[in-house]
Amino acid sequence: MCLQMAPTDDFLDYLGNPTPFHAVAATKDRLLAAKFSELDPKESWGKLSPGGYFVTHCETTIVAFIVPSKKATHFRLVGAHTDSPNLRLKPKPSYSKEGYAQFGVEVYGGALLNSWLDRDLGLAGRVLLAGKDGGKGEGTSRLFKIDRPIARVPQLAIHLDRDVNERGVILNKQEHLAPVLGRAVPKDFSERSLIAKELKVKEKDILAIDAMFYSLEKPTIGGAAGEFIFSARLDNLAMCHAGLVALLAAAAEKKSDSTAIPFLALFDHEEVGSESAAGAASAFLPRTLERIVLALGGDKETEHKMFARSHIVSADMAHAVHPNYPERHEARHRPHLNQGPVIKVNAQQRYATTGATRALIERYAEAAKIPIQLYAHRTDLPCGSTIGPITSAKLGIPTVDVGNPMLSMHSAREMCGVEDGPKMTELLRRFLVG
Repeated sequence: MCLQMAPTDDFLDYLGNPTPFHAVAATKDRLLAAKFSELDPKESWGKLSPGGYFVTHCETTIVAFIVPSKKATHFRLVGAHTDSPNLRLKPKPSYSKEGYAQFGVEVYGGALLNSWLDRDLGLAGRVLLAGKDGGKGEGTSRLFKIDRPIARVPQLAIHLDRDVNERGVILNKQEHLAPVLGRAVPKDFSERSLIAKELKVKEKDILAIDAMFYSLEKPTIGGAAGEFIFSARLDNLAMCHAGLVALLAAAAEKKSDSTAIPFLALFDHEEVGSESAAGAASAFLPRTLERIVLALGGDKETEHKMFARSHIVSADMAHAVHPNYPERHEARHRPHLNQGPVIKVNAQQRYATTGATRALIERYAEAAKIPIQLYAHRTDLPCGSTIGPITSAKLGIPTVDVGNPMLSMHSAREMCGVEDGPKMTELLRRFLVG
């Protein structure tokens, strides 16, 4: 019997977070509602009592964990990532061309570029505002979300590109992806004026902007029998949500005999390699784990022993077999939607799964009667990766890479199976409390 996942509308609502900033804010809200306490990384944590805690980092990364009632002996870590491929504003994006107002963008991550054409686009992100006292520093952070169709990347008409259907859409990232925002707009129109008006602040008070476009189509249940979910950012907010719901379920369970510290880490910048202050390759995770050990009265030797007893699940969406392109998939490793979580294996260590960690997660799945699928990439195609190899190498902790199957990965609009979410949630819950 699988754990009842959070209501589907909560899942769809979570998928609607258009940026890592919004995803972390939504995660924080759910943790606070579950009585988790926020820790300040700039202050001493003192001694941690049994209960739930969380720490945010750079506003786009968040970790949460539960201190057990008994003396902790190991960690059970679930990792995922908050970012998705999209179009992000350059520092000086505003310009005009042929009488149109446009914003210059940079492609973030491995986006399917053609999927961003002819879509109604909103703009969201974070601004840093000058304080009222005019003080120095990075400013006060505010999130914004312009949730209306302010922009579009129009595709070239077929009359001007007659063989496009035969050779495919060829897009130059610099020249062909700049969204159009208006015609005959005022000379002083800019990204700053647009966002200042939205936030009802003075343009001069905006110190910096981190903004990205997103498709306005809402996450929804689809398919003839309602068996699919159509949404942006399934990779990887679907796994962030599954991990979060699993952690909250573990907290509510209050297993009295557990000596594990259930731990959830949601990182930014996975889609661009994780090499950043907010990424999985940063020192943030090992520092946080060390601080937890110290706050529980342990020392470096305690930390080493706990790491040696620990395991990591790297949760990142997986490729389902595509019915129109089955030949692009390895013949004996073709996951299907709604057929259960996928364990990902790669001999080149693009996934961190080993025989031992695969066996570990399969035992939890078997106990819960959750079907497991296996994925291996075609040997003649380069394989993508996850935070799994990064965190495994960083901490020296055995890791398994898992994910729910999906189609249209890295498109502005993706799809997955509605039944797979509850299965993954239950699998992660059992792992976290194990």
